[in-house]
Amino acid sequence: MKKRIILLLVIALLGMVAFVGCAKDNQAKEEKLKVSILIPGNHNDGGFMNAAFRGYEQVKKELDVDVDYVSNISATSDPKVLTEALRDLAEKGPDMIIAHGGQCNGPVQEIAREYSQIKFVVIQGNVKGGNVSSYVVLQEESAWLAGALAGLTTKSNVVGHISGAWPNPGLIGRAAFYDGLKYVNPNATFLTWFTGNLDDKAINAAAADAEIKKGADVIYTMLNAGRAGVVDTIKATNGKVRHIGNVSDWTKVDQSFIGSAVADSSVAIFNTVKDFVEGNWENSKITTIGIKMPDVVRLSLAADVPKEIQDKIAELAKKLENGEITINKKYDGKEFHPETGNFVDQSFKESLKK
Repeated sequence: MKKRIILLLVIALLGMVAFVGCAKDNQAKEEKLKVSILIPGNHNDGGFMNAAFRGYEQVKKELDVDVDYVSNISATSDPKVLTEALRDLAEKGPDMIIAHGGQCNGPVQEIAREYSQIKFVVIQGNVKGGNVSSYVVLQEESAWLAGALAGLTTKSNVVGHISGAWPNPGLIGRAAFYDGLKYVNPNATFLTWFTGNLDDKAINAAAADAEIKKGADVIYTMLNAGRAGVVDTIKATNGKVRHIGNVSDWTKVDQSFIGSAVADSSVAIFNTVKDFVEGNWENSKITTIGIKMPDVVRLSLAADVPKEIQDKIAELAKKLENGEITINKKYDGKEFHPETGNFVDQSFKESLKK
């Protein structure tokens, strides 16, 4: 009888241990961190927004978190629309919200004040606070090298730049490209324009056509889906005009690209969540990733770039890495208006934002 009682007690004890273990497992599952990612544009744009989606996919595959995303919010980076989208995400109560792009700086600051229990991160941002930080891939470093490439390869001595919206990283990227251009080719003419839309193919194609008619034979684009319109326009010149892309390696996509200013912000997305999961995320901090990590930031060159130019770019990249070159991050010059073919003050773009 005693043996039977002892056996029953052992079985009961084992059952309790198993129950507690299951309860702990269920509790662990319930306590899995929740992260939401806001992608302002089309996550299949093949550019900056797609980098965010690739970051999301890597997080989902490699990290033990509940992660979701929203995209196609505003191709024009409308602050009011982005703010409301962030508020909708915050209402769902995630532990962290990641907003992709410097256009989210203001919206994140506003929503972070309303939802102090949530941690916020802006990729390519410059904001920080009690529950806010930014993770930045230094695209200005690869953009500077792209400018140098344009200056070294142009035959007409006219170089173009086309972007869509006006977030601070885009302005810095334009300034860096111009600085690199003038570093190697002080006499080059610079045609620069922000079309107001990162995804519209027709608008950006028209800007490229106008710059080409003005003499540009190298054009640097900082666009998303709208880049496809520029690609078609440049390809129609049958090799007379070359293209420099950004974010990912466009030289692997089309032969019209002579180079690409790689700045893979998917890494910033992944690193943000990894830091959060591992307890290393810090508020009130801006974390940067630059040319010292060439897998993330570099200038990719097409195979037909002459050896002497490849060597020069490598030399300049080393100087950037060593701090021998300081990038000017502000452009104060004129902008080229594609509709009129005239140069206008930068204040003109305010009319395009209305």
